[in-house]
Amino acid sequence: MRSINYLIPVVVIIIAGLLSSIFIVDEREKALVLRFGQIKQEVTDPGLAFKLPLLDEVVRYEDRILTLETDLIQVTPDDQRRLDVDAFVLYRIADIKQFRQATGVGGEAEATSQLKGIMNSQIRAVLGERGVTSNTILSPERAALMQRIRAQADSRASALGLSIVDVRLRQTNLPTQNFDATLQRMIAERDREATDERARGREAAQRVTAQADRTYEEILSEARRDARIIEGEADAARNGIFAQAYGQDAEFFEFYRSLTAYEKALQGKNSTMVMSPDSEFFNYLKSDTGANN
Repeated sequence: MRSINYLIPVVVIIIAGLLSSIFIVDEREKALVLRFGQIKQEVTDPGLAFKLPLLDEVVRYEDRILTLETDLIQVTPDDQRRLDVDAFVLYRIADIKQFRQATGVGGEAEATSQLKGIMNSQIRAVLGERGVTSNTILSPERAALMQRIRAQADSRASALGLSIVDVRLRQTNLPTQNFDATLQRMIAERDREATDERARGREAAQRVTAQADRTYEEILSEARRDARIIEGEADAARNGIFAQAYGQDAEFFEFYRSLTAYEKALQGKNSTMVMSPDSEFFNYLKSDTGANN
């Protein structure tokens, strides 16, 4: 009976020891087994794992993608237009041994602090490169700039055991003190462009007007020339008709010419004419009786 009483505590201790030597790693995490602060085992696969009771310590780390929001910093692109920029970063712990050695007991808090410094320096470096202007940062080329920031930051973050998955620039705003000056500079640039466009428009209009005037003068001169030719031909035809008519009956032709002259002379309201009675103009208005008398 006494042996059973001694045996029960021993069995309990053994069971407790076995249970304390077993730990479970979730599929969302990785773990390190530390013995007196030294890494003895790395557990990356989910499931059951073992350690020495009382001697070993299990430290767990996230295996999921983590997020980081950088502080708002000021960058100076190549065109000297300062911008306030911050970023949203996705990263994960790729090497838990390296991560433990780089951050120590600080863990994720220490890693976040160091990663913020890395991201800020790489954002300033890439956005401040020669040829990168504020317009470039705000254009579709922004995606290529974010990829370069990610690649350079990932190279440095690997020393912390981290892998940068993605980087997205969020705010890219002008500082308040520079906004008015930048706005006025943009207005001046647009005014200059508008003035240049108006000058080019006036120049084009002058060329079109000059061409139209030249074409008008050419057409008008050709029309006048053709009109004179037609007029000359008409006068020649008329004179030919008159000559032919005169040749057939000279007296009737003289009579017709006189009537035409009377019609032209007596046009309008004023029909008074002062002429000598002996003028040839009235030859066909005189009666033969009056002439005989």
